[in-house]
Amino acid sequence: MKNNSRRLFSLLLLTIVAFSVYSLVQKGQEYIGKDYFDSETFQSKLYEFTNNIGPLLLNPIDADEAKKAITVTDNEIEEHRTRYGSLSEQVENINSQYEDRIAQAIDSKSTKVKAALIKERDAKIDDITKNFEDDEYIKAKIIDSKKRAIDDYVANVSSEKRNLLNNYRFFAFKFTDVDTLKTTTFGDVDSPAAFSIKYGKGRELLKSNSINSNYSNDYGDSWYDDSSVSTRLEPSDIDQALIDKTYQYEGLITIPKNALQYAEFATDYKAFKANQIWYSIIWGLGLVSLVLLLATWKSNKKAILENNNAANWIRKWSIDVRIISLLVTIWALFIGLMLVEDQIEYSFYHISVYQLLRFGFAFVILYLIIWIFLAQLVSVLEDLNSEEKLMKAYQNSLARKTFEKLQDLFLNRSIGFQSVILLGIIFLGGLGLAGSFLALGLFLIYIPLFLFILLPATLLFLTRMSYLNRIMKETEQMAAGRLSNEIKIQGKSALASHAKNLNDLRDGVRNSISEQAKSERLKTELITNVSHDLRTPLTSIITYTDLLKNPNITEEERNSYIAILDKKSQRLKTLIEDLFEVSKMASGNIELHKQRVDLNQLLQQALAEHAEDITKSALDFRVNTPDGPLFAYVDGQKWWRVLDNLIVNTLKYALEGTRVYVTLRQHNGEAEFIVKNVTKYEIGENVEELYERFKRADASRHTDGSGLGLAIAQSIVDLHGARMKIEVDGDLFKVTVNVVSVY
Repeated sequence: MKNNSRRLFSLLLLTIVAFSVYSLVQKGQEYIGKDYFDSETFQSKLYEFTNNIGPLLLNPIDADEAKKAITVTDNEIEEHRTRYGSLSEQVENINSQYEDRIAQAIDSKSTKVKAALIKERDAKIDDITKNFEDDEYIKAKIIDSKKRAIDDYVANVSSEKRNLLNNYRFFAFKFTDVDTLKTTTFGDVDSPAAFSIKYGKGRELLKSNSINSNYSNDYGDSWYDDSSVSTRLEPSDIDQALIDKTYQYEGLITIPKNALQYAEFATDYKAFKANQIWYSIIWGLGLVSLVLLLATWKSNKKAILENNNAANWIRKWSIDVRIISLLVTIWALFIGLMLVEDQIEYSFYHISVYQLLRFGFAFVILYLIIWIFLAQLVSVLEDLNSEEKLMKAYQNSLARKTFEKLQDLFLNRSIGFQSVILLGIIFLGGLGLAGSFLALGLFLIYIPLFLFILLPATLLFLTRMSYLNRIMKETEQMAAGRLSNEIKIQGKSALASHAKNLNDLRDGVRNSISEQAKSERLKTELITNVSHDLRTPLTSIITYTDLLKNPNITEEERNSYIAILDKKSQRLKTLIEDLFEVSKMASGNIELHKQRVDLNQLLQQALAEHAEDITKSALDFRVNTPDGPLFAYVDGQKWWRVLDNLIVNTLKYALEGTRVYVTLRQHNGEAEFIVKNVTKYEIGENVEELYERFKRADASRHTDGSGLGLAIAQSIVDLHGARMKIEVDGDLFKVTVNVVSVY
């Protein structure tokens, strides 16, 4: 019982000392030997008052005199004249502004609107022209602008003067201009003063400019007003309209004692005086507590440090957890000190029972934090004071156990390093975000967020990633055909469930390991060229339909238009059908009816289908096929479409007068179909683009093709699990299609 009393009393003394030291560091410079009028809060008010007193009260601008003193320089005239370019550039700009609006008025047959726009445009052009012809014309506009700026400034000064006298009515002053000896007095400067500051007579004079530095007009840098017929010059600064002068004054500023009660800082003034007294008491109490603590330390040391039940309980934690919790307690200690200080700073100048209770509660919290801090510090120091204890603490640390579990993370080094780098980027990003504020309060908030949210989440993530890495390693063994090892199931997480499913699928993997992966489906989004290819025939149909509505056309013209409509309609139909077919293939909504088909016979049929076109094409087709049948397991109708599209593609894009080589052969257990020709158009090096929908070798798109031929052929080949390859060497174009042959 005696030890407990000693411990509680010693902790009380230690708490008082800790808070006294903290408050002395934080507030000593503010309260020791200082007055409220030395505080930053009051000095900022005084600075604002002295900064505005000159232009608002002592030497306000006389608008009439200022207007008489207005001058315009040649530079200002030239700046106004050429701000938007030369005369021709400005006229062109005005014309371009009105061109569309006048055209719209003409289209809508609005005669009055058209006339008004033309008149407005011409007036602006005349104004710009005068700017380049007459300096006096520009000078008059600049003078008018500066007069308006002066009027705006004077009105602003009048408003600011009322605000200054209202907000700082507790100040009194008396100043004399050292040049003109003009004296200005405000308030009762002869009454006993709570505060006084003098200028001149051996001290620094009060210097003030004639222009209010806080003034800013509503025009900004707007030099051109499109709402008016003429251009307007608006100064971006009042200095362009007024000449700023510097005045010097001697005199004084006071705050009469009888005005303190009306001052807006009266509450702060009372609080400062009260806090000054209380902090003096606290610092004195802290000094007494420090003396008592040192005097009783030898007898109370054991009770404080050794017989601490909290320390015995904390020793059950691993050493790294204890170190982290100690850091958190240090952070909480600063928070507790700040909490107690807040109760003094804002409460003790009007003490109440409620305020005392709040202070007592905050002090008890600080007392408990210091008790826990001592317990943690003792437990950490005792378990690390020898090499043997240090090794034992390391063996039982949470960090070591976690590290052992994380070793599997680097079975696949790529995933391991990527995970660590990713987490490092997230951590540094969060740290940088917190540090960017450069505020201690936010940084203190960031520490617990890091320790209790980000850090545990990071450890959990890395542990799971190591298990995932193990699963992936075993899955890789399965993919290589080594299916004997079973994946170890750990815990009940989603990864453990995934491991169980992989074990269940081992037999299925054995049966499916020889199957080829399906080819990637074509993308379903249409690219930009589709709008062009559909709009071209549609535009022709609309145009010639409108022409047919004319009853005055001849029969010959009518028949010609109908023929064009028929041709464009058929083209539009072909485009839509090809597009629909590609979309079906890309979405997988197409069914293949595979059977044993003679590809040799299928090729002969395709060539016969286009025999007339081949004869007219001025192309020399060299066909090389096997003597006998060559079978493959395909959908005959769809495969015929592949051959047909490739032949049609050759007829459209092969250079006239050249040879086309068509070859069908047996090669390495596959049926290989090859088409080679010299291209009519320059293709370029990016062969992959030819597979895209609506892509043509004819980049200018003068041919009638849909641009879908190769895309459809590629889709059909992919659906059959076959291969299609395009090669370009200069103007030599070669397509090779391979499909597994059967007997």
